[in-house]
Amino acid sequence: MTIEFKNITNDEVTCASCEACCCKLEVILITDTGVPSQHIARDQWGGETMRQLSDGWCSALDRETYMCTIYEKRPWVCREFEMASYECEVERHEQLGTPLPKP
Repeated sequence: MTIEFKNITNDEVTCASCEACCCKLEVILITDTGVPSQHIARDQWGGETMRQLSDGWCSALDRETYMCTIYEKRPWVCREFEMASYECEVERHEQLGTPLPKP
């Protein structure tokens, strides 16, 4: 007897499947949301950005849970970057090296 099965993949981005790809993007601080100073860096022009660690990850990211440790004080840009939005999907596929699904 042969049992057939399908290889079903779920590419849906949810909190449970998030790879925190946006946490490797440069985040310019354009409003004051109360980001703690230890997470702030200055760029070459003197502007404030979120500090990134030597491996490119945001310093406010909890590496075990992929959750923001300053969520209530996160920058405006992070608040506007929607999970599973087109921008999220593009960044996710670019960083993971997978092709974007065809529309």
